[in-house]
Amino acid sequence: MKVVIKSVLNFVCKVLVFPFAIICKVEEKFMPGQAEVVFNACAQLMAIFPGLPGAFLRRAFYSLTLESCSPDCHIGFGTIFSHRSATIEKHVYIGNYVLLGSVDIGEYSLIGSRASILNGEALHELDEDGRWTPFSADRLSRLSIDKNVWIGEAALIMANVGEGSLIGAGSVVTAPIKSHILVAGNPARFVKKLN
Repeated sequence: MKVVIKSVLNFVCKVLVFPFAIICKVEEKFMPGQAEVVFNACAQLMAIFPGLPGAFLRRAFYSLTLESCSPDCHIGFGTIFSHRSATIEKHVYIGNYVLLGSVDIGEYSLIGSRASILNGEALHELDEDGRWTPFSADRLSRLSIDKNVWIGEAALIMANVGEGSLIGAGSVVTAPIKSHILVAGNPARFVKKLN
């Protein structure tokens, strides 16, 4: 019975967010490679719906706009994807106020509140005048969070994270993390191997 109710609610929420998804698809079709202004505006709107209805609406919106979003995931209040080039596999939990870029999140992964998963570490560079360049889609780097990863609260991720790893709260990850290890700190360093 619970599965049926969840399926019905997922469908109703998809109907409710469908107009927003259509506007995002039009932007994607007619302005490829441009800034995702409409997508970002809709993502910010979906982020502010509170409680369980908000979780259903966010999941519905992202299932229609991201490359892939499982109906068996949780996307918390205030969470925003800044790019539609992302995937969320089944049983993923994303906490409140998480900022996500272009990322693939493996099944059973947990992302703590206020974590940020950026698009690599080279989004901006100095030009010939010594000024920082604005965002460019050419420098976007897609990250991979393998399955069964736990990213602690307020962690900053700028590199791939291997399967079964744990990133300590507040850690800053700037280099790829191997599978089944615990890292913590700024910059994140090896703490121990996980069994």
